[in-house]
Amino acid sequence: MGVKLYGIPLSTPTACVMTCLAEKDIEYELVPINLSKGEHKTPTHLAKNPFGKIPVLEDGSVTLFESRAITAYISHKYQSGTDLFRHDNVEEAAMVGVWVEVESQQFNPPADTIIYNLLVKPFIGQTTDQSAVDASVVKLGLVLDVYEARLSNSKYLACDSFTLADLHHIPYIHYLFKTPHADLITSRAHVNAWWEDISARPSFVKVAEQVDAFIPKA
Repeated sequence: MGVKLYGIPLSTPTACVMTCLAEKDIEYELVPINLSKGEHKTPTHLAKNPFGKIPVLEDGSVTLFESRAITAYISHKYQSGTDLFRHDNVEEAAMVGVWVEVESQQFNPPADTIIYNLLVKPFIGQTTDQSAVDASVVKLGLVLDVYEARLSNSKYLACDSFTLADLHHIPYIHYLFKTPHADLITSRAHVNAWWEDISARPSFVKVAEQVDAFIPKA
């Protein structure tokens, strides 16, 4: 049956899973879901994800939603490619879990608010909430101060190897650079060096090409 991924590259969670699949050298079929036509709310898609969101992964008899759950499954099941969960080192594996949670709970909320207000809302004809953006810039700056300290002592967030903890940041920072707030990354030397490293990985370079192909030109 093979691996199928339902979603679109423009979706940051979908791009995370695409990058993970590339890191693990897994061939898959990308099944586009047209959000503007409401395909994510059809009975067929709701049978795969009752919350009507993307991405969804099908791998044989297994159907999964929620991008972090999907990437964890891929990392645990498949031995090929990069060891994204540090299976041979329990301490490093524990740190992967810690920093995946940090991304989810600390980094993602303010980053997502900035991206949604400055990139998504104008595209769909809604008004940017500048106060929400300003507050989120402050919050994200404080989070990235912690990252700067961490990355001054570690090549990557969890350990000295690239893991899921780093991977889940990539699509969001890629979009952050399309806003006026790229300096949140570039003004912090260790964070910026980390970003230049992880964004240059062949797995994401290919995904980034697909992401940018979907972004409307000004």
